[in-house]
Amino acid sequence: MNASPPAAKKPRTRIQKKNRKTILDAALDVFSQNGFRGSTLDQIARAAGLSKPNLLYYFPSKEAIHVELLSCLMDTWLDPLRALDPAGEPKREILSYVRRKLGMSRDYPRESRLFANEILQGAPRIRKAIRGELKDLVDEKAEVIRGWSARGAIARVNPHHLIFSIWALTQHYADFDVQVRLILEDRESDPFPEAERYLETLFDKLLTP
Repeated sequence: MNASPPAAKKPRTRIQKKNRKTILDAALDVFSQNGFRGSTLDQIARAAGLSKPNLLYYFPSKEAIHVELLSCLMDTWLDPLRALDPAGEPKREILSYVRRKLGMSRDYPRESRLFANEILQGAPRIRKAIRGELKDLVDEKAEVIRGWSARGAIARVNPHHLIFSIWALTQHYADFDVQVRLILEDRESDPFPEAERYLETLFDKLLTP
């Protein structure tokens, strides 16, 4: 006797989609402020304006919410590096990547802090993605940069450490936003325009043969 085919999943209703988005947005706030360990389902439910049982209808655990956020984030996080074009003008491509990464810190500060917190905890939920998709992409673009260096289009640099330094100098403005703004006080209500000019000058000089 043939087994019955598995029942197709019902598409989510508009309300279900809205509630999932509300939960994920609230969780992003909570996780980015408190880290995974310092966050609770009660905090997330309160931030989402939902009861805890209602939240658990959509996500079975705090970890399930965290994994969902990180999975959605990974693609967004890789896009700026994917856009580095091997056929483009080398220095322009790298400086454009710097601008895109700084723009990510400006536009997605909570996501940046979520990612940083996960890394500081040893990346238990995204270790596979870092060793796989992220490492593969970084290695691919490092080879492009190495080729540009070898033919003299840019100065000789270690391509992996160049990428690491771009991450460090751009993500600082999201991960240490409070520190940046407290030190600058009212001198720069928006630190990003001057940060972009500074980083472009810094990397332009580094990359000039």
